[in-house]
Amino acid sequence: MEPHQLKENFSNWIILDARPVKYWEKSHISGAISFSWENYTTIDSNNIPYRVLSPEQMAEALGKLGISAESMILIYGDADKSWGGEGWGFWLFAWLGHKGEVGLLKGGIQAWERSKFDLTGRAKESLDKDRPVESKKKQSIQPVRYIPNPVPSINISAREIHDNPDKYQLVDTRSTIEWFKGHLPDAVHIPWEKFFKGRDRSPLNAEELKSLLNKNGLNMEKTVVYYCTGGIRSGYAWMVHELAALKLRELPETINFEGGTAEWEAVNNLNGL
Repeated sequence: MEPHQLKENFSNWIILDARPVKYWEKSHISGAISFSWENYTTIDSNNIPYRVLSPEQMAEALGKLGISAESMILIYGDADKSWGGEGWGFWLFAWLGHKGEVGLLKGGIQAWERSKFDLTGRAKESLDKDRPVESKKKQSIQPVRYIPNPVPSINISAREIHDNPDKYQLVDTRSTIEWFKGHLPDAVHIPWEKFFKGRDRSPLNAEELKSLLNKNGLNMEKTVVYYCTGGIRSGYAWMVHELAALKLRELPETINFEGGTAEWEAVNNLNGL
């Protein structure tokens, strides 16, 4: 969604800011709710970090934010500071089986600000105090019930990857340094920054994504599994792929390996993979 489209239909959406909380506190789109991945991940029972909360825990948290499974959600970030958190959020709602529309603000907060639309927060508190707030949302959030309907097929386990080495095309979205320190067998390296472009860090379009995948020699006959350390950067790549697949049906299916290298290494140590 373009910034002007959001501004014209502002009251129809629950807006989520996927950047770290400190950036939301400094400046955000009026009415946006802080929704950083850091607040919705945990260390699991196997001591694996960055694991998404269970569907039940997420449902409770979302309900407290006034979000139901039918709510229309608009997510934004800045790609950079959020480490692709907007993509992780996009994946999260798909994984939960969210029924309402989930959109992405194209160009993130950079595009919104460059369009000279209002921001609020500590950095803006001395500006335009008398200007009416754009959002028609109530000041206090009214809790609702969120009923999840999980879609397990868009996540995958380390065991599944290990046991089916010929079934998936693995794409490592971490940095070059991380890649050279070690990566999953037969993976292809495409840093997650390659999935966005320009000063607004906008996601690649369908043709650009297809070109990127072909340039890196991906086997387009296999399901593409994106991974990083804990599913955040790879979640962004997954989102770009999913959005592109709406335009290009010849693109392969895709999965975000939410556990990432953190799970792979832990399972390897625990079970001798």
